[in-house]
Amino acid sequence: MKLTTNSVKISRARREFPGALFPVLLAAFFLSASPLFAAGSDPAPSDPGVAHVSAIRKGTVETREGLTLRLNTDLGSVNVVPLDRGAVPVVRYSVRIETDARGKIAQELLGRYSLSARSTSSGVEIEGNLPPESAAESGNPPQFWVHFEISVPASYSLDINTGAGDIQTGSIGGTASLITQGGNIFTGNIGVYGARNVAPGRPVARLETQGGHIHVQDVAGDLSAFTAGGHIVTGDIAGDATLRTGGGHITSAGIGGRAELSTEGGNITVGHAGSYVGVRTGGGQIDFGEVHGSVRAQTGGGGIRIMYVAGPMEVESTGGSICLTQVAGAVRAATGDGTITAWINPVSSSLGSSSTDSVHLAGASQLASGAGDIVVFLPRNLAANIEATVENGGQQRIEADPALALQFQKPSGSGSVHAIAMLNGGGAPLRLRTIDGRIRLKFLDSETKLRDSLIRDQLARLRRDFPGIPPPPALAPVALRQLTPAPAASEVAPEPPVAPEDAPSSWTGSWIDKLELTILGGVREDADEFQTRLVYAPKPAYPEIARRAGVEGIVRLQVRLTRNGRIEVQKLLEGEPSLADAAISAVRNWKGKPVVLDGKPVDVISTVTFNFQLH
Repeated sequence: MKLTTNSVKISRARREFPGALFPVLLAAFFLSASPLFAAGSDPAPSDPGVAHVSAIRKGTVETREGLTLRLNTDLGSVNVVPLDRGAVPVVRYSVRIETDARGKIAQELLGRYSLSARSTSSGVEIEGNLPPESAAESGNPPQFWVHFEISVPASYSLDINTGAGDIQTGSIGGTASLITQGGNIFTGNIGVYGARNVAPGRPVARLETQGGHIHVQDVAGDLSAFTAGGHIVTGDIAGDATLRTGGGHITSAGIGGRAELSTEGGNITVGHAGSYVGVRTGGGQIDFGEVHGSVRAQTGGGGIRIMYVAGPMEVESTGGSICLTQVAGAVRAATGDGTITAWINPVSSSLGSSSTDSVHLAGASQLASGAGDIVVFLPRNLAANIEATVENGGQQRIEADPALALQFQKPSGSGSVHAIAMLNGGGAPLRLRTIDGRIRLKFLDSETKLRDSLIRDQLARLRRDFPGIPPPPALAPVALRQLTPAPAASEVAPEPPVAPEDAPSSWTGSWIDKLELTILGGVREDADEFQTRLVYAPKPAYPEIARRAGVEGIVRLQVRLTRNGRIEVQKLLEGEPSLADAAISAVRNWKGKPVVLDGKPVDVISTVTFNFQLH
């Protein structure tokens, strides 16, 4: 849970004395300007209503610009603030130690807290340690809270290691190594005044936590970030990026160098990339904006959406759909059950070429799906050899523009169908294969509005996550879906699930509805309109752990109303994990009235939003 005071988000680091070494816990701790925080180290009650005693240790160390602060502590949250550019170069520190012990024991424990600060040739070193092992008291063991407030010159580098607690910093002029065994890491820009003396192979920023979230703004060089389970959010990274999380989401505005991103189950979103990007998620969604290099992407079950890739691309999903709105290089895409939609649009390699000159794939390409459809849009001047295969089904499962002049080979006894075409004299092969789906081949200029609509949606998602991304160019307007009024649904409240004989709602589909059905496996619908289709929608229970921690916020889910009236959760769009789990559990029990499009049952894709608020 994020706690806020004076516009600074930090958490309290706490340790208990069980009689031996104290186990680490986390709580909230804040500095303020009250007389309670007066200089000195004499114990003083921190709150008249709470039996806590605290002490503050302060100091100032003279230094020079461009050096490094090294802080090592076994416990404590840390907040580092840069001095103004041009200010006298000093390091100021204030350490608050607090305990719930009483009387002489409290004074003894606080007095035994070890704190040292010294100037070195490389900068300033600060070390803080709790008292060593001591005999246990009768009753509840005492606890400790420790918090560091430090000011450093604007051009300083940081090397911080804490056994437990959040680390928060402003913009860092030099390099940063921030490590905590149990807290969040929040930083401003890193390398603001140039990362000097960075050893080859070492990143400008190294951020590690064993369980919290990592938020960093722009990094003027390489970034290495790891969290055992939280989210990773970054601004623009000028160099290479290695981002790993045990299960959270990864979101990066941009990566200038080589990128290696992995999560065991969260979503991965990258606004733009200038080189190779390799990503892997155990089951989340993968979203890319523009990649001016090559891509290798793998997800255990989510979908993959990529706006533009200049180089070779290899993408794979166990069961999600794949949408590639501009493929300029060779591509290999595979999914177990999802639909693959690709706009093939190589750039001419010859200078001064006209729009009528042939364009070529950079190499052999292949799109394969187990049970889903494959929809491919081709430029009219593409020189390539097309090979299309459907393992189960007849010739009607391969549809193509007549100008492509597909030649069907005689179906084999197994029921498979195979078609080939040589376009504009032939070129690199483009192989399309599905086991139980369909293959559709069309020209780029036949469905431009659909592609423009998908690009707008992708840009809208990226701009929501990264406000700095410029607005898309003016595009032709997309016709709005005209729905026939749905029959009135019963009030959204707990009641028996919809009976099979209940009449489904229906509408007459536009061409966009039909294309969405082909590409997405369902038609999209406004969230408010979607609510009218629900017939059983109990509200989620407030998670007890979130209630105790005071966690509030919005949870937004992408959902699908299936043809049999079930509601499936496709992915988490927004929300704290503890709240999201409750929302997902509730929605999985919802029921809706099935929808019919032009006389055929279809899935409907929309979003639902929950606002968890404590009263």
